[in-house]
Amino acid sequence: DVQLVESGGGSAQAGGSLRLSCAASGYAVSTGCIGWFRQAPGKEREGVARVYSGGDYTGVADSVKGRFTISQDNAKNTVYLQMNSLKPEDTAMYYCAARWGLCRGDSPSAFTFWGQGTQVTVS
Repeated sequence: DVQLVESGGGSAQAGGSLRLSCAASGYAVSTGCIGWFRQAPGKEREGVARVYSGGDYTGVADSVKGRFTISQDNAKNTVYLQMNSLKPEDTAMYYCAARWGLCRGDSPSAFTFWGQGTQVTVS
């Protein structure tokens, strides 16, 4: 079974940083597309960033471009989301998701496997 476990969420002040981790089991992050999504109360889930195949491709949403960076450590089978210059509007539940093969856009429906999420609160 594929399992994705997020960690690293918490509270931060505006302008601060957090690094989220997504540890995968039953799935090699070096072979497929991993994405980070977020969902704030009352809002739709939105794609934040995604990475494919060891970093050959990365995509970042315009709303976080220049502030968030996605990366992966294949040896640890883990994908990271480094979040800098945090803003209150970044407050949301953050989810890690995965799909086999190439990235196919940032729609949640394009991803097969999901983690339970980690809460990020920026004040």
